[in-house]
Amino acid sequence: MKILHIDSNHPLMLETLSEQGFENVENYSDSKSVIAEEIHNYDGIIIRSRFQLDREFLEKAKKLKFIGRVGAGLENIDVEYAQQQSIKLYNAPEGNRNAVGEHALGMLLNLMNNMQKAHQEVCNGLWKREENRGFELEGKTVGIIGYGNMGKAFAKKLQGFDCRVLCYDLKQNIGDEFAEQVDLKTLQNEIDVLSLHTPLTSETKNMVNANFISEFKKPFWFINTARGQSVVTEDLVEALQANKICGAALDVLEFEKTSFENLFSEGEQMPEAMEFLTKSNKVLLSPHIAGWTFESEVKLAQTITDKILKDFAL
Repeated sequence: MKILHIDSNHPLMLETLSEQGFENVENYSDSKSVIAEEIHNYDGIIIRSRFQLDREFLEKAKKLKFIGRVGAGLENIDVEYAQQQSIKLYNAPEGNRNAVGEHALGMLLNLMNNMQKAHQEVCNGLWKREENRGFELEGKTVGIIGYGNMGKAFAKKLQGFDCRVLCYDLKQNIGDEFAEQVDLKTLQNEIDVLSLHTPLTSETKNMVNANFISEFKKPFWFINTARGQSVVTEDLVEALQANKICGAALDVLEFEKTSFENLFSEGEQMPEAMEFLTKSNKVLLSPHIAGWTFESEVKLAQTITDKILKDFAL
């Protein structure tokens, strides 16, 4: 079987697949249009997020048996058409869930204790203790929307902080020893911290908007390590300015390119809402790296490799 790799990953994937008799072809530079003219030669594709595998592209992949997406989400693949063509889809949320859980917790503690602001002030010769008095996580209620691999990993990390953890998910009966499953209204009435762990779908796109935020009973801290387009940035900024949201920790942004590799193209003007985020002391930003650790790189590659070999061992 011949596999096209269009994003680089940990070497163990290429090594293991080669040892098992697969032919690996690496193409990390050609354009989508060039690759589309060659895709009919391949049985499998390995991708992270370099470009969209839309219907037009997949229609040319006449031999394709599987797509391995080295990450959690499948939004850059036309899932419906792939399934119609009996193309197996592999993703790897198991591979970076621990990394995401740790990153979300780190961002939350940083945010609640003004660490970024305090660090910068000390570096500038300022010593402001009262102005940087923080909040403890103990006794707070943390709400998690999306209780899959990532949500569960974050809930597990919260154990030991003596905080209450609630979760909301479209799937029923998935609460566990780490989080109590509740309806959305209950979550909105009771939480002090909200963490988003949902995939990007038609239901979750622009989900966190002005109306959604207004339904929360108390001001809350907000964490997003899921997908940037689930949040309407202008509405988030308004909530920060009105103190409806105490602070926001964002690893993903509405303005990211679909490849996740860039924020703005050269010469592209930064929206006013984004400019506010970059200057606010109530905001902590990172460049879509929550699941991007040295350990997760290995785990992601191993997870996808194992899934391929389970179905297509030669």
